[in-house]
Amino acid sequence: MHKHTLKRQLKVLTIPVFIEIALVMLLGAVDTVMLSRYSDNSVAAVGLDNQLMSLVFLVYQFFSMGAAILCAQYIGAGLHKRLVQVVGMALVANLVFGMVVSALLFFYAEELLLLMGLRPELMGDGLVYLRLTGALSFFQALSLTFSASLRSADKVVYPMVVTGFANVLNIFGNYALIFGHWGCPQMGVEGAAIATAASRAIAMTLLAIIHFKKHILQFPLEYFRPVPWRELRLLLHIGIPAMSENLSYSLSQVVITFFINQISNEALAARTYCANIIVFVFLFCISITQGGDILVGHLVGQRRHQAAYILGNFFYRWSMIITLTGSALLAVFGRPILSAFTDNGEIITMGVWVFVVDFFLEIGRVSNIFACGTLRATGDAVYPVVIGVIFQWVVAVGVSYVIGIPLGYGLVGMWIGFALDENIRGVVLMRRWKSGKWRSKGFVK
Repeated sequence: MHKHTLKRQLKVLTIPVFIEIALVMLLGAVDTVMLSRYSDNSVAAVGLDNQLMSLVFLVYQFFSMGAAILCAQYIGAGLHKRLVQVVGMALVANLVFGMVVSALLFFYAEELLLLMGLRPELMGDGLVYLRLTGALSFFQALSLTFSASLRSADKVVYPMVVTGFANVLNIFGNYALIFGHWGCPQMGVEGAAIATAASRAIAMTLLAIIHFKKHILQFPLEYFRPVPWRELRLLLHIGIPAMSENLSYSLSQVVITFFINQISNEALAARTYCANIIVFVFLFCISITQGGDILVGHLVGQRRHQAAYILGNFFYRWSMIITLTGSALLAVFGRPILSAFTDNGEIITMGVWVFVVDFFLEIGRVSNIFACGTLRATGDAVYPVVIGVIFQWVVAVGVSYVIGIPLGYGLVGMWIGFALDENIRGVVLMRRWKSGKWRSKGFVK
């Protein structure tokens, strides 16, 4: 496949993935934006809940990430039966896992929020939102698997369209149920939770229908008799390291959010506003990496390692250019952007300085998103975990705590700690990519 054809394919994959991920992020951000018209306290409570839900969704990606990588390599190698087996195993595993986690979130919501240090005045809102969205979170576990399977086969448009539809439903549901329009009761945070959970359930149903009509039409029982344990082992081989790195990162963020909660309600609200805005800065990096990793997986399945390396370097450069441009604009226009969400001067001032520090953070984050995803796509799944766990806890948690609380620099000081973590990890992981040690890690022998 010619390099220009690969770049053209990369563009075709990246645009729908970009739109889909933007819409997924909007699904959570819409609650924050609409609740900001309700109260800053409700934003702080839902922000803490969403930190926990982000952790849960990353755990759900355990099997779906493994399935995406294996599917891409099997499609590249033309192994259809193994493709069907790995998707089937991932769906069953995520359904069982999702049901267990959903039950735990519903029955132990209060204990989890107390563990995270949610303030008593925020507990009512936090509990309602977590119980409703958590109890139905298993829909997201299945959605992630269907979406990963469709993407690996270059069918990236379908998840994008479904996610867009779910966002429209969520916006209308929020408008009706938070503020009590169109004859609905004014339910505040509870209304936001109902709208979000319902839109996720509908999205999963639509993705399942599309998957059976457009990708894998059926899962023949003879493919699963006896149980294809080899595919499950490979899912675990990729999924455990992938989940471990993401789980470590999210747990470190939960601990950091606990620290921020100790500073003030304003710091927690500022963190929520900033996090929901900043995520759109590195959105292109996530999108082009996910699109590019599908092609890298295909190339590795074909044993074309040099082409995979050249393609990876190409989309890494564009990720860095576009992300830093967006981050610079955010640093310059931070005050008017935040003023659109809140009139609290303390929150706005904190947020403006966070945006300035975040420009330097994004240099490292781009390298990490690229290297972690692309190394996993080649089969080199363990190394990013080891590096991630060490630096996320020593630097992101340890150093940011020292700068932010004992030294008294607050939320901005903690963001400096995050920037140090991202940049140190970025340097280490990019050295691994350039070393070429991943060339011997593929799953198609």
